[in-house]
Order: sequence, then C-alpha cells, then structure tokens
Amino acid sequence: MGLRDLVRLRRKRRLRQFRAIRKRRELSPLSDRTAQIRPDDVLVFVTARNERIRLPYFLRYYRDMGVRHFLFVDNGSDDGSADYLAEQEDCSVWTTSASYKAANFGMDWMNWLLRKYGTGHWTLTLDPDEFLVYPFCDTRPIQALTDWLDTYGIRSFPAMLLDMYPKGPIDAQPYREGQNPFDLACWFDSGNYMIKTNPEYRNLWIQGGPRARIFFPEEPKRAPSLNKIPLVKWERGHVYLSSTHMLLPRGLNQVYDTIGGEMASGCLLHAKFLSPLTAKVEEELQRKQHYAGSREYHAYARTISKEPDLWCKWSEKYINWRQLEILGLMSKGNWA
Repeated sequence: MGLRDLVRLRRKRRLRQFRAIRKRRELSPLSDRTAQIRPDDVLVFVTARNERIRLPYFLRYYRDMGVRHFLFVDNGSDDGSADYLAEQEDCSVWTTSASYKAANFGMDWMNWLLRKYGTGHWTLTLDPDEFLVYPFCDTRPIQALTDWLDTYGIRSFPAMLLDMYPKGPIDAQPYREGQNPFDLACWFDSGNYMIKTNPEYRNLWIQGGPRARIFFPEEPKRAPSLNKIPLVKWERGHVYLSSTHMLLPRGLNQVYDTIGGEMASGCLLHAKFLSPLTAKVEEELQRKQHYAGSREYHAYARTISKEPDLWCKWSEKYINWRQLEILGLMSKGNWA
C-alpha cells in the first residue's frame, strides 16, 4: 500500500472520528454512572432496541466473566429496555430516537462512547445476542485474558461469530426472560466456512454457517460476515468502520499469524435463532434501518415462514471452548 493509500485511510479515520463527535448530540443520558468506572475495568458497549427479554441473561453472563460496567445506547425501545437498564447499578444508559442507519448502523454512537469512556480500557463492543467464549473462560475471568494480552503487547482480540440454533423450527420452543439461550440453541456448524483476507484493511473475512446454508443457499457470498474484533485496548484515535468487523488503524485488524502459526482467538456464540427472531424480523423490515436495504432480514422473512430446521446431520452440539479449539474455530495460541 502506497503513501497515497495511507493518507486516504488516515483521512477516513479522521472522518469517522468527526462523525462520532457530531453524532454525540443525538444521545441523551438516562442514567450516567460512568464516575464509577475504575482504571482497570473491562467495559462493555452495546447498542440495542427492544431487547428486554435478552438483557437479564446477557448482563449475568458478562458480570460472571468479570465485567464491571456496561454502557448502553437504547435506540427507541418501547418494551421497557431503557428503564430496566437504568435500574442496574453497573449500567450507564443513553437514549436516542435518531436513525440507526444514518449513524452508520449505530457505530457512530459507539465510537463516541468508546472515545470518551473507553480510552485506556479494554473494551468489548457487542450485540445483546453475542456471548464471548475465549480460551480458559471456564476457569479464568476476562481480566486474565486482558492481562496476558497486555503482557505481549497485543491490542485487539478476534472472535468468530458462531451462529447457534435449535433442533427443529426456531419458534418451536419459546425463549423465556433470563433463560440461558444455549439451553435451546445448542447446535452449530463445525465447518462450511469461507475465509479470505481483505487486502485494504488486513482483516479476515469469514462467511458460511447456517445463514449461508439456509438463508443464502444460492448466493453464499452475500451471507453476513462472521469475522469480528470485539475486544480492543481502546485508544483515542481508534474507530470501528463496519460493525465490529474492522477498525482503523488497520494494524488492529491483523489478528492472525501470517507465517503459519496461530494467534489466540475466541468465538462469539450468536443466540439470534430463537423465538424472538420472528417478531424482530417483522419490526426491522418495517423500520428499514439495516445494511444493504435490510437484505439479511428479507432473507429471514422469506425462509422463516416455511418453519425451517437449521439442524442437519453435520451439526455439532456445543460442549465448551475446548471443543471449538479442536474444531479449529478458535485458538489459545501460546497462552498456557
């Protein structure tokens, strides 16, 4: 990449920073407890809309992991999500009714909060249906991972999005508030993934799994991307570009070994395919706020009406992180 391209990327990063600063005006604090944040806290950042049923388990999962503070943007929920979060002593909440799409699908809001409150912290940027699994997560808190990353000067940690699903129709068993979603959605595709490198931003691009297999069978390359970099030691000049798929500076995206080894990585267990999905699809198709004309949600709508079973004879039942390492979906690298 030549000097001209480097200058272009620097300008792009500054533009995203400027957008984040400008979009902060769309956020109204509902419950600001950021004064409680301690210097060594790992922080979670989330944009959500009408996710009340998912929030109790999401918060419990990450509290048990060692997260001490959550920063939420509630984008016009009408199901009580914002009020519920405002009651939580470890949550700071901002509300907005502005366009999710016009805010770069919420990333302008996240980039602002990350800049203001995340600088100097390890930060997890997540959706409410994403659950991080990392090496030794069954015995070590998230601070053990971030301490190890600090020791080796590693600034970002990747996690492949692993779509989890039930056996049988998605709506066959209703999801209850506070329930572990993986009591229902406990299956995943152990293979069927396409991986390539993005030469401009140096990030991996991963597609496949049940969303390519079931919802985009004729055009798997149009299926949603599964590569994410959710855990970052945030600095003031960092920005997310497209969800948590890639960042600038682009060195943060090089989370894989280029000489044949393996760097540590995790998985984000994705609890999307549960009973709340049908109502969510209907709502989001009306709002028209998602990427590429809500292409993903149109694919869901066409297929869910047929009550598909995402399970197949090659599906694997989730056990633990070691199983994912054996299957090559994540790696502990040289962390022992």
